[in-house]
Amino acid sequence: MTDQAVDTDGARLSQGVTAGDRFLGRSRELKELRADIERAGLDTLSGRKAPRARVLLIAGRPGSGRTALGEELVRQVADRYPDGVLRARLRETDGTRVPVERSARELLDALDVPAPAGAAEDDLVEALRTALAGRRTLLLLDDAADAEQVDALLPDNPDCLVVAVSEGPLTGISDVRPCTLGGLDTKSAVELLSRSTGSVRITVDPRAAESLAEQCQGQPAALVLAGGWLAARPQTAVADLARQLHADPDNGTVGSAGTAVGRVLHLVHAELPAPAARTLRLLSLAPAGLVDPHTASALAGCSVGSARATLDDFVSVGLLHPAGSSLPQYEVPRCLHPLLRVLAETHERPGELQLARARMLERTVRLLQSCRAITETDSPQAREKLLGMPRSLRFATPRAAADWLRARRPALLASARLAVADGTLDTLARRLMSQLVRAMVAHFGTQAAASDLYGIHHLVLDVAERRELPREKAAALLNLGDLDARTGRTADALARYRAALDAGRAANDPYATGRAMESVGGAHLELGDFDRAADWFGRALAERLARDERADAARLYGRIAAAHTYVGRYGEALRNWRAAVAGYRKSGEVTAQARALSELARVQEYAGRPEDSLRTCREAVEWARRAEDTRLQAALHLRLADTFEHLGDPASAALHRETAEGMLREDAEASRASGSDPERAGQPERTGQPEQGGAACESRAAPAED
Repeated sequence: MTDQAVDTDGARLSQGVTAGDRFLGRSRELKELRADIERAGLDTLSGRKAPRARVLLIAGRPGSGRTALGEELVRQVADRYPDGVLRARLRETDGTRVPVERSARELLDALDVPAPAGAAEDDLVEALRTALAGRRTLLLLDDAADAEQVDALLPDNPDCLVVAVSEGPLTGISDVRPCTLGGLDTKSAVELLSRSTGSVRITVDPRAAESLAEQCQGQPAALVLAGGWLAARPQTAVADLARQLHADPDNGTVGSAGTAVGRVLHLVHAELPAPAARTLRLLSLAPAGLVDPHTASALAGCSVGSARATLDDFVSVGLLHPAGSSLPQYEVPRCLHPLLRVLAETHERPGELQLARARMLERTVRLLQSCRAITETDSPQAREKLLGMPRSLRFATPRAAADWLRARRPALLASARLAVADGTLDTLARRLMSQLVRAMVAHFGTQAAASDLYGIHHLVLDVAERRELPREKAAALLNLGDLDARTGRTADALARYRAALDAGRAANDPYATGRAMESVGGAHLELGDFDRAADWFGRALAERLARDERADAARLYGRIAAAHTYVGRYGEALRNWRAAVAGYRKSGEVTAQARALSELARVQEYAGRPEDSLRTCREAVEWARRAEDTRLQAALHLRLADTFEHLGDPASAALHRETAEGMLREDAEASRASGSDPERAGQPERTGQPEQGGAACESRAAPAED
């Protein structure tokens, strides 16, 4: 197995301990860590085999090079673990603890082990331990918040090794000795400075370089920032910067406790042009610490081109790092994030921060709209809306849109969490949730995106329950129920649909109430309880008829008919299919009418009325022709062929079969010419199965936003 990464090292300032391919300093720490791998644990000394993986702990403040040391240790010992290296970051850039459920799911994804969407934390942790039981794997758990996080992810396998990186000790995990980091030794610190400044300025004044390294307390993050500051000022001597930091030792103490990183960042920020300094401060609002030109543009209120130039300048001086994707995307170093947040709160009024956040989320909504619209190639309205967007918001191709969605996924999910962080569900938050759900379904499909969709709908549900918003609670429960139904958790779906019905009634929301009734019926149908399914469909039908919603009523007549068909009550099924046909005819839905006629013909055949089935099937063919539904026409001709064979008329059967095959060939050729899905080309529609499932027609995480 090759190295697999759940997450990369976000604090890339800690790369300050790496010069090219050569690691700088930390030889004592590396020696101790490698010795700890070989050291016998308490269980081994007592004669028992170690029940769990050995844990090595690297403890240090952000910016100390702790992650870089962990990566170097992993590089040196990775060959002992043939089943690969897994990485997970256990805290967000802003310090928020990552739920164990999310970390376990990401580790399972890295192992290519499928995990059920919507599974509980305990189930995911157990699945992870099972997956690692027979492997020799190395886990790098970066930026652990507490011992509970690490303990939950520990493999029950002594052949695995866990390298945990944390700010302090992990009290509660036995047999762990922390390797606590201080500053780099002077030689390594000066060499790290020379990477940015060049060797000449260091060579001509080595004492000044040593003084500057001392002012930076040997912290790699501070040294990288200082080197970047000097590199941008080739005429400035190293001694000048050392004197400046020495003259004002309390610089940057607000919110940073006077750390070396805080003092150097304060200096860098103070000497930036005003627009660039403001952009830097506002990057503390970037979701998940990931920023692209659109995010920076929206935050600062400038053009996308100007924002990208500013971000590139920040990269050149160590304030940002490329995020390692095909898109222009950057990471805010974790050690800088809290300092930038303090700068923003100090220099910006609360209203300005709120406005910048709203601009960023609004830009995200518009990009998601564009991302979804480019998949709707058959919709003139979608094409018109897409062309009406600014060129900078458009995607060249559906593939480009999918790549953007995939690369920005962590930031987009963090945006959803940010939108409801204050415990409210305002219009902007609703629109963001709605567009994120739609874009993911459009590009990845419900099954592939199910885990993320569960998370989004749970965000809405949590807010709705805290704020006592029954309408929003009903919508979230319906969407979660749909996901349960589509991922095979029908019993769970039924429970959610019943809860959604209660919430819909409390909100006096007829849409949610009717939709929940129909979904309860669909869940009972899937579970094989056809009588209850028909009863619930009947209740939903009464709601639709009371509001004169003909098309929905026609669909429910069809679902009632399907339930009766399963138990052989063909008379009831025929009456309801005829009602469905009449409803579709009145509402002018030609394709739906053709399909309903097709189902009516099928039930007539089941009921032993082949002549009636032939007449109905021919009528269905005519309506399918009017609807220009070639696949449905082909399926109906195949059904006619089967019926004629049963009636002893092989010549008519062969004629209809030949007609169907010709239609399918033409449709396949047309699909290839237009670039449509080749898997579906030439496949007739399934008209022989009653509609099943509890999933309703559309997702409703928030009111529709187009």
